[in-house]
Amino acid sequence: MSYAVLVLDDEKEIADLVEVYLKNENFTVYKFYDSKEALKCIEEKHLDMAILDVMLPDIDGFAICREIRKKYHYPILMLTAKVDDISKIQGLSIGADDYMTKPFNPLELVARVKSAMRRYYQYNTEKENKNVIEFLGLYVNKENHKCTLYNQEINLTPIEFSILWYLCQNRGRVVSSEELFSNVWGEKYLDCNNTVMVHIKRLREKLQEKPKNPKFIKTVWGVGYEIE
Repeated sequence: MSYAVLVLDDEKEIADLVEVYLKNENFTVYKFYDSKEALKCIEEKHLDMAILDVMLPDIDGFAICREIRKKYHYPILMLTAKVDDISKIQGLSIGADDYMTKPFNPLELVARVKSAMRRYYQYNTEKENKNVIEFLGLYVNKENHKCTLYNQEINLTPIEFSILWYLCQNRGRVVSSEELFSNVWGEKYLDCNNTVMVHIKRLREKLQEKPKNPKFIKTVWGVGYEIE
């Protein structure tokens, strides 16, 4: 599995260096020198970690960290030229998980990234064992059939919840209408049956999905549905 890491630093040499070392360890890297472009990526892509420079010309790293923590729980590592404890405390207090001062050893950075990934996914695996799936601001709990999006509860019918849960369980894989119908309704699927399509449409509406560019449930034409 390739983990996706966002790297934001207006110093091109540093961002490029971090990208090279992470790619050498098979990480997928989204690299930015500009905060606004990075914010778009945070909203549009599935990320497993963010590495943020503190001192940026437009929106500083602390502000980016705050924005991420409004919706996401993945690890954040701050990079800064500041060495004072106040800056470090500020970063950690707003939700950063780790802190490195420049200049730094790229090998140490990679080691810290790997360590953060292990801790994060060990924690999430424990949550999955308790029938909870959480990503991109979406929270689904199978035990109490509770679903929230950005901490706002979404009222789903039992069928809608079952569809969402099955797609989340199979995240990253295209699920056909036949497979969904068989596993959710427990009956044989008929070619003329539009039941799945109708329920997917209602589910997307409740998730406030954009029809042309859904964030969660994507249609793979002629194949089925997928949550990336």
